[in-house]
Amino acid sequence: MAEPNDPLSRIADALQRLAPAETRATDWRTAPAYLWTGSEGRPLARIEAPRLDLLKGIERQKQEVRQNVARLAAGHAAHDMLLWGARGMGKSALIRAAIVEAQEAAPGRLALVQAGTDSLETLPRLFAELGAVDRNFLAYIDDLGFADSDAEGPRHLRSWLEGGIEARPGNVRLAVTSNRRAIVSRQMSEQDDPINPRDAVDDRLALADRFGMALGFHVCTQDEYLAIVRGYADEHALALDEADALEWARRRGARSGRAAWHYTVELAGRAGKRI
Repeated sequence: MAEPNDPLSRIADALQRLAPAETRATDWRTAPAYLWTGSEGRPLARIEAPRLDLLKGIERQKQEVRQNVARLAAGHAAHDMLLWGARGMGKSALIRAAIVEAQEAAPGRLALVQAGTDSLETLPRLFAELGAVDRNFLAYIDDLGFADSDAEGPRHLRSWLEGGIEARPGNVRLAVTSNRRAIVSRQMSEQDDPINPRDAVDDRLALADRFGMALGFHVCTQDEYLAIVRGYADEHALALDEADALEWARRRGARSGRAAWHYTVELAGRAGKRI
């Protein structure tokens, strides 16, 4: 038995504490959704999402996403999706709501796997695990963007989407949301390059072109904003003052689905309700 103050014993104990925690194999067949940590999938018991009929002002985008997700759930050909545009207009909510609808129609056939923007380098490991499972998956990356200095991230994403040796397996499709169609930030200097001034922009847009489905989301009109608020208020039996709802949006500098939901929460709080 080693002595309590034995240096070798203390070193061994320190190394054991520094060793990475053992990861458990993920059961990819049971949960409706998973959070990819970079090394394993953490199962989630349910997906938080509004009903699709409560998402107003994005009817065309809603129809295309729900049809594409239904095809994926059925094991049919489906597109990778890029949802880009105005903040708070329901890009991520639409993905989650479409998944929930598809799961209700065909239980167990489809799961959502959310990966953080900081785990892009580990996606090949995720794809390898998902490709070995007899189930369909939508890998979801929310609010993706790349710094100007990041050349590897866009290159890997292009490879996963089309033709590269790391391409995602047939039972997996990617859904990405971004505030820009080009995904990476764009600078005015791109337009000032005296040699092929459009090359930098075109190269970045080429990444967006790798998605079979690219849908733009734009700031809603006043009528669309009020329709969203009205839908939420009716859903939760809340009295609505449209002038107050417009003032709420004006003070926040945005008319959007997110602003409408925040106003609904405010209404519920004033009424002493929990939603």
